Amino acid sequence: MGKLMSAYLMPHPPIIVHEVGKGEEHKIQKTIDSFGIAARNIKDQKPDTIIIISPHAYVFSDAVSIDLRETVEGDLGQFGAYNVKMEFKTDLSLANVIVKNTEIEKIPIAKIDDKMISKFKLSKKLDHGCIVPLYFVKKHCENFELIRMSYGFLSFEDLYNFGVQIGKSIRESDRNVVFIASGDLSHKLTPNSPNGYTPNGKVFDETLLNLLRDMKVKEIINMDKTLIEDAAECGFRSVCVMLGVLDGYKVKANILSHEGPFGVGYGVAEFIPESYTGIGLLDELYRLKRERIDNIRKSEDVYVKLARESLEYYLKNNSIMDVPDNLPDEMKEKKAGVFVSLHKDGELRGCIGTVYPLKNNIAEEIIRNAVSAGTEDPRFYPVEIDELDDIVYSVDVLTKPEPVKSKDDLDAKKYGVIVRSGYKSGLLLPDLDGVDTVDQQISIALRKAGIAPDEKYTIERFEVVRHK
Repeated sequence: MGKLMSAYLMPHPPIIVHEVGKGEEHKIQKTIDSFGIAARNIKDQKPDTIIIISPHAYVFSDAVSIDLRETVEGDLGQFGAYNVKMEFKTDLSLANVIVKNTEIEKIPIAKIDDKMISKFKLSKKLDHGCIVPLYFVKKHCENFELIRMSYGFLSFEDLYNFGVQIGKSIRESDRNVVFIASGDLSHKLTPNSPNGYTPNGKVFDETLLNLLRDMKVKEIINMDKTLIEDAAECGFRSVCVMLGVLDGYKVKANILSHEGPFGVGYGVAEFIPESYTGIGLLDELYRLKRERIDNIRKSEDVYVKLARESLEYYLKNNSIMDVPDNLPDEMKEKKAGVFVSLHKDGELRGCIGTVYPLKNNIAEEIIRNAVSAGTEDPRFYPVEIDELDDIVYSVDVLTKPEPVKSKDDLDAKKYGVIVRSGYKSGLLLPDLDGVDTVDQQISIALRKAGIAPDEKYTIERFEVVRHK
């Protein structure tokens, strides 16, 4: 029977590698010291295999991934350190068991091989999210095989379940395994951060590390998604998978260090499974998710309910539903442009709308645009029936757009914008997560329209009534 020896949260700043930092690495000496502690402990555990999950490996929107090539290699050449190179043999036996158990759970998994790399023009090399932590591990421990994987933008519960299947696969094997969750914390930690600054960066880092210290798994999986997004992290999903790997164990957690002198949070933590109880949290996490969505359904207003029923009707009957009789008069008598947005697991799943009304009334506008958002948004695959239970809807009813003379007439929270140059136009709704300034709003709208910032363009504004 295989054994999970330990799990680690490790950041991956290339500057921490001496050949890259060339002396600057000592500005994050706490992290270097913690890497040393972790590496020496891993050496003592004598793992047959190290599994590492990296945000910079093969990340897909709709699937986790696992590298199934016989060997993997890479270097830090992109950071000027071509001499920092490494090569590992892949533990294909364990990797294939992980694939099998993941597929049984119907978690989408991308199996990375040479054919897929060629088809999608992917890099063949190990990414720095793997190389940086392993650079320190290899100073003390050499004789292990590797399994490299990455998360996808699935629900946190599904990522946790992926981790559960990894843990199950380890126990079914004959391997002693160490799991490394590679990931940095907030990229907006301090005012000198190159990614911008938000006070929520510090809040996110402290909240996550405190919850990890106490192994409050349910609280982590159910953390505020707005806080997570605002922090601009890259390690949270790696943590979700790692916690799943630890599911069913009594765990001793130790936060080794945390610092952020470059404006990015670097946290190092060690998790030692002391005993396997078999009492896991997966069913409870899925129950809590269902409860959240059910509560959203109960609080839907008539606009949102109509959008949801429209898409559900279309996917189940392959036809557009009629306007129900029991709607408020304003929905049946007034006309307006309408945008319908779909979100799944906190991520956008589709958004289509009309600036000016094209139908007889608001109700028809909602019905048609809900179907379009679910089936015609070119950024996404069409929504499938088995996704319907997880989709959350919002409806924006637009006022008539009006021209503005300057940016001073705009407010990113109050007004949406339309930019136009000749036949090109781009629209952005107001009060969107992560869009805090007018300049951001206009920049995104120009990019959507394919209008260069130095082109001559006009601006219009509009207001919305948002229904959730």
